[in-house]
Amino acid sequence: MELFETIDWVVIAVYFLIIAGISVWAMRKKKDSAQDYFLAGRNIGWFVVGASIFASNVGSEHVVGLSGTAASSGLVLGHYELHSWIVLLLGWVFVPFYMRSKVFTMPEFLERRFNSTARWFLSVVSLLSYILTKVSVTVYAGAVVIATFLGFDFWTSALVLVVLTGIYTIIGGMYAVAYTESLQAIVLLLGSIALTVIGLSELGGWDAMIAATPKEKLNMFPPLSDPNYPWAGILFASPIVGIWYWCTDQYIVQRCLSARNETEARRGTIFAAYLKLFPFFIFLIPGLIATALAASGKLQLSEADQAFPTLVKTLLPNGLRGLIAGGLLAALMSSLASVFNSCSTLFTMDIYKKIKPETTEKNLVLVGRIATGGVVILGILWIPVMSGISGVLYQYLQSVQSYLAPPIAAVFLLGLFYKRINSKGALSALIGGFGIGAARIFLELNKNSLSGFLYDFATLNFLYFCIVLFIICVIVIVAVSLLTEKPSEEQLNGLTYATTMAEDQAASRASWTTIDVVLSLIIFIFIVGVFVYFSPLGVG
Repeated sequence: MELFETIDWVVIAVYFLIIAGISVWAMRKKKDSAQDYFLAGRNIGWFVVGASIFASNVGSEHVVGLSGTAASSGLVLGHYELHSWIVLLLGWVFVPFYMRSKVFTMPEFLERRFNSTARWFLSVVSLLSYILTKVSVTVYAGAVVIATFLGFDFWTSALVLVVLTGIYTIIGGMYAVAYTESLQAIVLLLGSIALTVIGLSELGGWDAMIAATPKEKLNMFPPLSDPNYPWAGILFASPIVGIWYWCTDQYIVQRCLSARNETEARRGTIFAAYLKLFPFFIFLIPGLIATALAASGKLQLSEADQAFPTLVKTLLPNGLRGLIAGGLLAALMSSLASVFNSCSTLFTMDIYKKIKPETTEKNLVLVGRIATGGVVILGILWIPVMSGISGVLYQYLQSVQSYLAPPIAAVFLLGLFYKRINSKGALSALIGGFGIGAARIFLELNKNSLSGFLYDFATLNFLYFCIVLFIICVIVIVAVSLLTEKPSEEQLNGLTYATTMAEDQAASRASWTTIDVVLSLIIFIFIVGVFVYFSPLGVG
């Protein structure tokens, strides 16, 4: 409690008052129908779409975990934070199909392309993955941050913030989530940029940080002998996880589905892609700053995951600490609100409505609100298990996602680009791939009691495991599809590139301009520049 002065509490209070005001405004919006509640009436503009995508992605696990990973392992996980190019794939490749289909969820799209069994399966897997990753990790990281700053005990911090976030999410629906996330994205960026600039100034500038950091930590392409992040693993596995997360996951795509048209959705992804460039510099770089300051004796760093909070406590003046605290709260609340809303949408539209197709719109909204509670409870119960998988928070998130992503990414990619893929091939890969991934999680938790093949399976580098599982899924999809009947042309109509009608292609072409293309190309060029700079060819 001694960390904050009066001005810091004023800043935090003002932040919460603004959030409350936006929430009240959103709660007053019409939410009588499922489309209003779950997709904000499909009437959101590009700025809110982009800011909401960014705020959904950057949770407290990024703030805590990325800085912690940079402090312990360097910048290698920057590969995941430079996924702006994959965000662009969402807007340019996937959004046209999603917007034309008018679906509520990604499992519903899968049902259109394949069958209802695929929808059921992906719905259940998605809900489980949110509990295993987003809910539990976000609550855990947020509780660590609040306990560090305010001195509250861990569970009190976690439960209070979950309840506060749940209230406005349950009542306000997608309106409350999207518009509060827009503010939260701004607060998070401002606070984190301020911390990074002050930290660099304390060190003596960018060049001083580079000089004080071991070259291996600056290299985003570690040697193949690296036990955690060999360059081949990170280079090929991270895009697999990225395509699943950014292009096929309900948690992110729901923001695009809420846009008023294809143009607004695509421009929202372009805006989000620019925002996504920031985490590399404002979350990873502070980890390097913290270790450099600790080495010089200017900062006491107890453990890697404390890098970001320790910088805040040590470097920031009064007032700015309150802004950073607001940013961290924003990160936690925005991520939780997003996953709560996505979980309720999946459960209500893909499970409950399938069981009771005649239910009223009003009842769907009620069920959506009730569904959040169970997800929150399950996520909290999973927290104690996380320590058995990985010691560093962000690596836990990436490792579990690497076990769940490959089959889903393979099914969506091949489903759009290869019309010969049928429901039998898709289901074989989804069920088989998920089974292998679940077996990996279970065996990794019990690896100390294993030997032989099972031990090798449980301890294979998670990046290589992701690549191998993706290749297996692709082979299974193609082989099973070719050995069974072709899908009908009627079922494929408009759902693959080869079966998109000429008028739909023309409408999609009319939805973007040269400016959209140029802005997208700039992002690709920037990312390549960062890769070269932090490689053996540059400072690494």
